[in-house]
Amino acid sequence: MKIILVENMKHVGKAGDVVKVADGYARNYLLPRNFAIFASPANLKKVEEIKKEAQLKELEAENKLKAIAAKVEGLTLNFAKKADENGHLFGSVTEYDISNALKEKEFDINKNLISLDNHIKELGDFEVEIKFNSSIKAKIKVSVTGE
Repeated sequence: MKIILVENMKHVGKAGDVVKVADGYARNYLLPRNFAIFASPANLKKVEEIKKEAQLKELEAENKLKAIAAKVEGLTLNFAKKADENGHLFGSVTEYDISNALKEKEFDINKNLISLDNHIKELGDFEVEIKFNSSIKAKIKVSVTGE
């Protein structure tokens, strides 16, 4: 079935694209959720309008992410954890912990956006990157002290 996407859909296409998808996928998922419309002659005339609206939404979302990134940039989060005499933590500081600490400071940032190579398992100061998307990133400081 030929449809026009109204929203950007991963692995399908961008808003305004005319694509051919399985009938069931269109009828049961895309159309009821208003992610797409039928590719009728009348709707095909609206393709440029749909693309412009999608670009505006994308630009607005990007501006919101940039504003959040600017507020978060340089923020310091402090964690007090139990550690042994060598400075190794009993446990670790994870993306989940950092996300919760940010929520306490009224930044609702999903843990999947927080980039840690490994969980923090030692006392000290660490720099953690938050990747909002491929071009918008912010760095925060995580300070882990012993209890």
